[in-house]
Amino acid sequence: MSTTLAERDIAAALAELRGWTVVNGKLHREFQFKNFVEAFGFITTVALIAERLNHHPEWFNVYHRVVIDLVTHDAGGITSVDVEFARAVNRLLS
Repeated sequence: MSTTLAERDIAAALAELRGWTVVNGKLHREFQFKNFVEAFGFITTVALIAERLNHHPEWFNVYHRVVIDLVTHDAGGITSVDVEFARAVNRLLS
């Protein structure tokens, strides 16, 4: 089981995680695409990341908008796995 990150470690991670914030104790980012097909393609690719990391996000999708929240429920907060996941998602968009 992973251990939660200290506030200073979360702040350091956020400094390099473009677009991510902490909302309700979770790493949070909202994405907007041109249309539903683009958004769904993104979700499909993120699902492959989730399987590789064996860590599954909370997410929400309506048409061209995707919201991802990351938290390690077993640890009770944000862990290094959540940060790694967010980095991998950001690499998709670079």
